[in-house]
Amino acid sequence: MAYEFESLRVRLDRGVAFVTIDHPPINLFDRQLMLEFHYLGKELAADAAVRVVVVESANSDFFIAHADVTGIQRIVADGKQETDRPNFFQQMTDRFRTMPKVSIAKIEGRARGGGSELALSMDLVFASRERAILSQPEVMLGIFPGGGGTQRLPRRLGRARAMEIVLGCEDFTADLAERYGYVNRALPQAELGPFVEGLAYRIASFPAEAIALAKEAVDAADPTLHDGLIQETRLFNRVVETAGAQRCMAKFMALGGQTPAIERGDWGALAEAIAEE
Repeated sequence: MAYEFESLRVRLDRGVAFVTIDHPPINLFDRQLMLEFHYLGKELAADAAVRVVVVESANSDFFIAHADVTGIQRIVADGKQETDRPNFFQQMTDRFRTMPKVSIAKIEGRARGGGSELALSMDLVFASRERAILSQPEVMLGIFPGGGGTQRLPRRLGRARAMEIVLGCEDFTADLAERYGYVNRALPQAELGPFVEGLAYRIASFPAEAIALAKEAVDAADPTLHDGLIQETRLFNRVVETAGAQRCMAKFMALGGQTPAIERGDWGALAEAIAEE
């Protein structure tokens, strides 16, 4: 590939691009990883040899932990609340929805916040019954999902279940995520890899034009997503500068946020600790 990746490994086999995230220690969605996914999406979208993209992780504990909170703390809207386009993160993840290829997330470990939003932007999501955890915990940090989560969740799950995920900030097991429609299927760990590979190779065996046009036809069922992403960006630019957001994000980092021990721990207790004045 033209771009030299440091945190992503890409292997092409029989029309399937297998992308492995390897960004220790927790696959934090920091600036480096976001830029790499940005260039990855552009290259895969233009590669005629690719028909299916499978995104997985080298770390069995983390698919992607979440977006880098220190980066969010530095966001200054500077009068951009009335932006007329989706933000960089939204554009980066949405490319996996709009590319003329089928995108698949294979989740083992934690996919919180921005990691969950990347998975939600994929066409298909499959999760390990023993290891996968998904959540959108942003409200406990005084913000809300600003990378497409508020728009994709209600479209997938319905309004009430989306509200539960966004406002409850609780971890979802793979089984519960499957019941809610958060993921396509929860599979036993031993079956996850063979199932995803088999499906990816099956789809990749079909004509590229049929795959691309089928995706476009399905997406035509909801032409409003783009406008929703813009409104999400406008509201996120407002909330990130509030005193509550700045206080909660600072508390999260002070409590050890973005360290492996805290990221693997009980986020119910963490939410209570952040809420304490």
